[in-house]
Amino acid sequence: MAENNEFTFENPEYKKTYWHTCSHVMAQAVKRLWPEVKLAIGPSIDEGWYYDMDAPFAFTPEHLEQIEAEMKKICKEKLKLERFELPRAEAIRFMEEKNEPFKVELINDLPEDATISFYKQGEFTDLCAGPHLDSTGRIKGNAIKLTACNAAYWRGDSNRETLQRIYGIAFPKKEELDEYLAKIEEAKKRDHRKLGKELGLYMLMDEGPGFPFFLPKGMVLRNTLIDYWRQVHKRYGYVEISTPMMLNRQLWERSGHWDHYKDNMYTTVIDDTDFAIKPMNCPGGMLVYASEPHSYRDLPLRVGELGLVHRHELSGALHGLFRVRCFTQDDAHIFMTWDQMKDEIKNVVKLFDEVYSVFGLSYQIEVSTMPEDHMGDEKDWDFATETLKAAIEELGKDYVINEGDGAFYGPKLDFHLADSLGRTWQCGTIQLDMQLPERFELEYTGEDGQKHRPVMIHRVVLGSIERFIGVITEHFAGAFPAWLSPVQVKVLTITDRANEYADQIAASLDAAGFRVEIDERNEKIGKKIREATMMKIPYMLVVGDRDIENKTVSVRLRSGEDLGAMSLEAFSAMLKEEVDTKAIK
Repeated sequence: MAENNEFTFENPEYKKTYWHTCSHVMAQAVKRLWPEVKLAIGPSIDEGWYYDMDAPFAFTPEHLEQIEAEMKKICKEKLKLERFELPRAEAIRFMEEKNEPFKVELINDLPEDATISFYKQGEFTDLCAGPHLDSTGRIKGNAIKLTACNAAYWRGDSNRETLQRIYGIAFPKKEELDEYLAKIEEAKKRDHRKLGKELGLYMLMDEGPGFPFFLPKGMVLRNTLIDYWRQVHKRYGYVEISTPMMLNRQLWERSGHWDHYKDNMYTTVIDDTDFAIKPMNCPGGMLVYASEPHSYRDLPLRVGELGLVHRHELSGALHGLFRVRCFTQDDAHIFMTWDQMKDEIKNVVKLFDEVYSVFGLSYQIEVSTMPEDHMGDEKDWDFATETLKAAIEELGKDYVINEGDGAFYGPKLDFHLADSLGRTWQCGTIQLDMQLPERFELEYTGEDGQKHRPVMIHRVVLGSIERFIGVITEHFAGAFPAWLSPVQVKVLTITDRANEYADQIAASLDAAGFRVEIDERNEKIGKKIREATMMKIPYMLVVGDRDIENKTVSVRLRSGEDLGAMSLEAFSAMLKEEVDTKAIK
């Protein structure tokens, strides 16, 4: 990193330190305003910071404004942050005298040989490992915003105290804060839960928390996405299978899920035998491979599955389509020889490139290496990891290393997608697996006539159909490209005299394979246009007496642009090209 960027937000460590110091300034402001509040923890996070507190009242937006004002004062005071250490007994006594029971508990839970450090700024002192800025004056008081206050369990334990968590964000410049807040407001407008309801795509009901309902228009979107997935995978040499949703305990013990994942699985008993609804598709895929003999000539074998899986997620973790309890994974398992590994990884990355570019999504690749808790020989891990790196390097791709975050069975590539607001989503992944083929005793006959163990790739490109629909709903703000839009064209009549002509137009478009609706209500055309625009329909065909006479349609875009009158044949040709090329407009 360039030296002149050391103390800017281009340096992630500086940004983290800046936000951590802001959390202390916020805690100091709260204690000044309400000394009776008890402090818990206040870390920096990916975007800003939070601080958990125990207050005898509920924080309101008005309280947050008061805290912001006090924080600005503290920044103007330019208080020096000073670090000091205390022995355990003295540290406990110090926090007991301040009547901070959560801090006392934290100190008691530290290892015996831990360094117990504090940071002091003016009259305020907090238990903290640091680091921090050297002065509160480094923080721009007019670029601070407290964004929310939610309930949070102390130490994440639902049996412990319920605290209040105040979130905040700050930047070195006011303009940067304004830009961030504008992005947050835009994100609220794009919330897929809100748009899903308004556009009639999907819904979530109290009768089935975490189990999404897809409505007719949502099913059109979903099926169009799945059709595209199938087309791409066929071109890249995949075959498709479907495995049962429920399999017996013996299988899940063999795969390791019964011992390591049972709490997240839905189980039942059938004919005195334990069964589980599958939380993932892999074990079923292993059974399919093992069901018949294979030769080296069969490999690589690329097997895709759109499998509905169920996982028992905690209710507090559920979030729209982003975190649900049942979802369709667009899985694929590739069985191959060790020397085919690099080419297969490159083939998958090329497929990912094609799919993500269709949606206008860029990405960053993360290489996750061997964790401490892993299975298998380290030499195999080293070979697999270096092969992953070599494959993406040969494709000219950049990547970052995520040390020790691989799966227990092999290293992986994670693809973090960036949407139109710059937010990132982890969707695609390529995971090498040297263990499941061993557990399921998978084999192929080599050129030497001997039995060999294949190596395997697990990979998903969309992640899950449901979550990806949530991502692209927000990415496009519900204004899907024409090829994806549940309704591609809406025919709007100006008068009843145009109804018969509108029916002919709709029938012609329908026969051509387009998704079309008609609005023949006895309403003003302005209202019809507004409503079609709110439903984010790509094309509106306005027809009246002149269009009937000239055998034309007046074409209007959802953006408000008027393309004027054209023949139905010309419009159909234009729309066909847009759909066939999957253009983003």
